[in-house]
Amino acid sequence: MSTDAAATAAPRALDATAQEGSRGATGYPAPYRARVAGRTKVKLGERFGLKNFGVNVTRLEPGAESALRHWHTMQDEFVYVLEGTLVLVTDAGEQELRPGMCAGFRAGSGDGHHLVNRGTAAALYLEVGDRSPGDEAHYPDEDLHHRDGRFFHRDGTPW
Repeated sequence: MSTDAAATAAPRALDATAQEGSRGATGYPAPYRARVAGRTKVKLGERFGLKNFGVNVTRLEPGAESALRHWHTMQDEFVYVLEGTLVLVTDAGEQELRPGMCAGFRAGSGDGHHLVNRGTAAALYLEVGDRSPGDEAHYPDEDLHHRDGRFFHRDGTPW
């Protein structure tokens, strides 16, 4: 199906709570996968055929991380907490986020960030990011770099 046909076939509206997500799905190399195993992501933007930005509803089980702590060279990111309590970890430290709180991460800032669920109940949040061509992700706490759809060690050798 062509992109135009897919967009034409996309729904105009849907119940986000009724959508099935992918649990623990990641392209991370094996040593890092377990850290996001408790993450279930529903890619809402893809359901509508959106091309310029992505919108996900993500559920984090207790002990799970949203991603490895990272920052993007070209992509802005935004998160909005819907349910539960999360800990935002950045270069500046940690901050608790509760429902109604949001955070934004400007492309190229160099401020590594991620969310961690340290509570006893699942948390739910909305994440929005653009799909900037040429984007790279840096992982300040790991021997990891992402570019061109692939993961590399910091020295440039492929994983």
